Amino acid sequence: MWYLYGLTLLAGIANAVQPGPNATLAKSLGQPFAAGLVIVSVSASTLLVTGLLSGRLALPSAAEAAQVPWWAWFGGALGALLVLSQLFVARQIGAAPFLGLLVTAGVVTSLVLDHFGLAGFPRQPASLGRVAGGILMVIGVSFVAFS
Repeated sequence: MWYLYGLTLLAGIANAVQPGPNATLAKSLGQPFAAGLVIVSVSASTLLVTGLLSGRLALPSAAEAAQVPWWAWFGGALGALLVLSQLFVARQIGAAPFLGLLVTAGVVTSLVLDHFGLAGFPRQPASLGRVAGGILMVIGVSFVAFS
């Protein structure tokens, strides 16, 4: 299970690096929405190739798709919001404030999702330590973003 933490750390590094190339692509093309389409096309292609090579790609049946909660279909739209924020915001405010705000907003939102068991996550009550950690992140990102 340790490898899951390693994969998460790599994804965190990618999350910090990704806005730079994405915003540069948008600037170079002069078309942020075209850049966004390139980004999601490359992402889809990467998922397709990885799924095929690993033998783990299988399309769901109609019955399986019908069992999916309605709100679960909107994850892609949330991913598009993330890409759009990279294209329009990251270069304007800088990498550290962008990622600091992004991660802190994610952690604070995650505390609420966990506490109430929303969006498919199991309930995990917001302990004093978790709430304190969220508050410290807000304080820390304030220094990073507004100094």
